Amino acid sequence: MKAVILAGGKGRRLRPYTTVLPKPLMPLGDLPIIEVVLRQLAAYGFDDVVMAVGYLAELLMAVCGDGSRFGVRLRYSREEEPLGTAGPLALIEGLDDTFLVMNGDVLTTLDLAALVAAHRRSGALATIATHQRQQQINYGIVESDGANRITAYIEKPVYHYQVSMGIYALEPAVLRFVPRGQYLDLPDLVRRLLAAGHPVHAYPFDGYWMDIGRPDDYERAVEEFDAMRPLLLPSHRLP
Repeated sequence: MKAVILAGGKGRRLRPYTTVLPKPLMPLGDLPIIEVVLRQLAAYGFDDVVMAVGYLAELLMAVCGDGSRFGVRLRYSREEEPLGTAGPLALIEGLDDTFLVMNGDVLTTLDLAALVAAHRRSGALATIATHQRQQQINYGIVESDGANRITAYIEKPVYHYQVSMGIYALEPAVLRFVPRGQYLDLPDLVRRLLAAGHPVHAYPFDGYWMDIGRPDDYERAVEEFDAMRPLLLPSHRLP
């Protein structure tokens, strides 16, 4: 199976760490995040992997090489200027079958092969892995009508919502909506698919997931990695 790892961003939210390292090379214990991602892909049967690179690309290429030590065949697609999270897909040759797209800094126990299998059964052009989140508003929420009459008063409500995990299963047909050489993010691609009437599905997941985008997220991931390592890197499935 084919997979694309998005690793071209500058990781601005994770500065100052990413001043000298691309975010996927940030260490978790004795491993960089990208090694965890590559070994997971190999474990779930993704043997043909393309890494979309840009910022500090040489460092990523030097560390990851051809991917053979992780159990994958790894190629690189380099963007000369920022193209967003969807734009790089137009530069990649050979995406002629169902493929996975994921951020290079995602830490999760999601079964990536199961995601792709569910996507294929759904008949959708795109499937987004989602995770349940909740947020409490620390204020009393007042609702009123057009005449400023209070219709409801909700004290510190808790809102539940699904968020994208930064992992997608896509069909080659989505590439028709990605102009070559133009900046495009994956949320914008999804909106284009929906506007054109194409089905897009969610794949809810309630297991472990962290988007290592901010310093506090990274510090938490470092603290949890040793305990989560057997689940993140199940040795019986690794090459």
